[in-house]
Amino acid sequence: MTRTIYYTATSLDGFIATPDHSLEWLLTRDTDHDGPMGYNAFIADVGAMVMGASTYQWILDHDPEGFSYDVPCWVFTHRDFPRQDKGDVRFTQDAIKTVHGEMAAVANGKNVWVVGGGDLAGQFADHGLLDELIVSIAPVTLGAGAPLLPRELELRVTEVARNGDFACARYDVVKP
Repeated sequence: MTRTIYYTATSLDGFIATPDHSLEWLLTRDTDHDGPMGYNAFIADVGAMVMGASTYQWILDHDPEGFSYDVPCWVFTHRDFPRQDKGDVRFTQDAIKTVHGEMAAVANGKNVWVVGGGDLAGQFADHGLLDELIVSIAPVTLGAGAPLLPRELELRVTEVARNGDFACARYDVVKP
């Protein structure tokens, strides 16, 4: 069954990026991609992904290979981006529920990954479409920046673990 999962990392004080959208604080941390709640097991079960324009722009600016994901990706944006030769990237301004239905169909039983940002994950939660959060918490505080999830949301802890420098937690979203 397809689940919609917000899989991300955060600073201890709840920010996913600095005010200037930097992730340098995150990229210098030790993590095991095959370890507890690691990326490799997670991505193997992903059939579609979604992100906001700032996240997409960060990938274009910082990944020397460009957009390199192997699953279809929807980017919510009002910006104009150049088309990429690699990957299946779909730019949209459609309603969250409409796009979620398309993503779930394309995922074909695999999960939908809400990459970020936090406000986009919150919009999925607002519509009752977010099922789970998997959060890796870095041992750093940023003081300000892009918030992890700028919504009031009831969660239930289902798993905790340590992976390298990170405290990792898995939560189910408690739906009314």
